[in-house]
Amino acid sequence: MGNILLIVICFILGIIFHRYSETTTSNIKFPKETPQVLNSFIVYISLPALILYHIHELQFQKSLIALILMPWIVFIVAIGFFVLIGKTLFDWQKEKTAIGALILTSGLGNTSFVGLPMIEAYYGKEYLSYGLLADQAGTFFMLSTLGIILAANFSPNETTIKLNLLSSLKRVITFPPFFVLILTFLLKIYEYPLWLKQILLTLGNTLTPIALFSVGFQLKLNEIKENKKYLFIGLFYKLFLAPLMIAFIYSFFPMDKSIYHISIFEAAMGPMITGGIVAISYNLKPGLVTLMLAIGISFSFFTLPIFWYFFH
Repeated sequence: MGNILLIVICFILGIIFHRYSETTTSNIKFPKETPQVLNSFIVYISLPALILYHIHELQFQKSLIALILMPWIVFIVAIGFFVLIGKTLFDWQKEKTAIGALILTSGLGNTSFVGLPMIEAYYGKEYLSYGLLADQAGTFFMLSTLGIILAANFSPNETTIKLNLLSSLKRVITFPPFFVLILTFLLKIYEYPLWLKQILLTLGNTLTPIALFSVGFQLKLNEIKENKKYLFIGLFYKLFLAPLMIAFIYSFFPMDKSIYHISIFEAAMGPMITGGIVAISYNLKPGLVTLMLAIGISFSFFTLPIFWYFFH
């Protein structure tokens, strides 16, 4: 449970340091560009290091395909769900960035930084490989491909709204985590030296504290009121509808019970931090994104035990 405590501490520190940085009498001064700098470090260094290490170590098995497909199902259904809501209940033109933010936060689960320690806590270390497979081959691959295309096309910037397929693919290929993912598959035939593994693990371990500090630094609780309708719908989909949907769909297919249970448990995770960072980098309603991450991750600590109780 140390990873969960780390998440809470770093998130709170981000809130504290942001508050003191805004106080004129405080000696603590973090520049307002701090989140952008931290997010860039994550995208260009921390996340690629994690991919280079974990994807290289993974041993794929045909029977585990359900774990890989789960994030794709949740994300694709989220696109249809929130686009439908945006065009029926919301003002599509005015609230398009909010819809994009909800898809990237509600459609992508925190299957690694919260997911792995929660799987260890509730199911045991022997099931960590399941969570890692769902995260690396499912969630991260989804974000690096369809996620980045969606973020670019929902961006309020005129140059990204009008992306064609070719330019969208170019953005995917040049997105650092995706490029590193392809590189890692090419390197799987080679054995990493021990020193390289240690370096990759050390760099990859920076992701959780930096990401949570960045999220906490950007949190503005005074924005809850103006975003409450988005928060309710987004959290309802991510924390309840998505895992129930996976439980229903997967009940029709023969599979190992442990794979079935872990798939549901991972689908019930709070919003993905890295997906939120991508949404913020494309200016998709950053205030809503940070609220979805903060509240969604916090609430998941209470909703996950419910799904564990009924599906274990």
